[in-house]
Amino acid sequence: MKRKASTLKDNLKYRVPRFKLALVAEGPPPTTLTAVRTPEDAAAFLEPLKLAPEEHFVALHLNTRHEVIGVHEVSHGTISSSLVHPREVFKAAILSNSYAILVCHNHPSGSSIFPSREDLDTTKQLLRAGELLGITIVDHLIVSPTREPYSLREKHPEMWPV
Repeated sequence: MKRKASTLKDNLKYRVPRFKLALVAEGPPPTTLTAVRTPEDAAAFLEPLKLAPEEHFVALHLNTRHEVIGVHEVSHGTISSSLVHPREVFKAAILSNSYAILVCHNHPSGSSIFPSREDLDTTKQLLRAGELLGITIVDHLIVSPTREPYSLREKHPEMWPV
């Protein structure tokens, strides 16, 4: 019996997993897009985050007009912390073809809205990764139930590239 010659594709079929990437929208598309021009615009959009009982880290995906084209919950943490890595932040931003992102997390207790050392370090790491990927980080906000939003871009402009 004559054996069929195998191709490279056939040989790799069972040895190397193949992936198909897809972005799946949850719910119907919005009829209008919300523009985010100020920290207050973003805080109004993220109003439900202020009341969350645990810390959440989210990214707003923005188009070239800084309209929100998607929201991605990067991390859902504990009452006092959440883990964030650039890989998770930018994965969804790349898939959604974001021009820029605005990241935000909440401080559930509301007692302090000032950034921790970890918040500042995470922001610096995200800014470096965004610059490398060509996706601008517009701001990093901290929101709480009892205070006005804290804009790291406004309070720490030295962190942002000129």
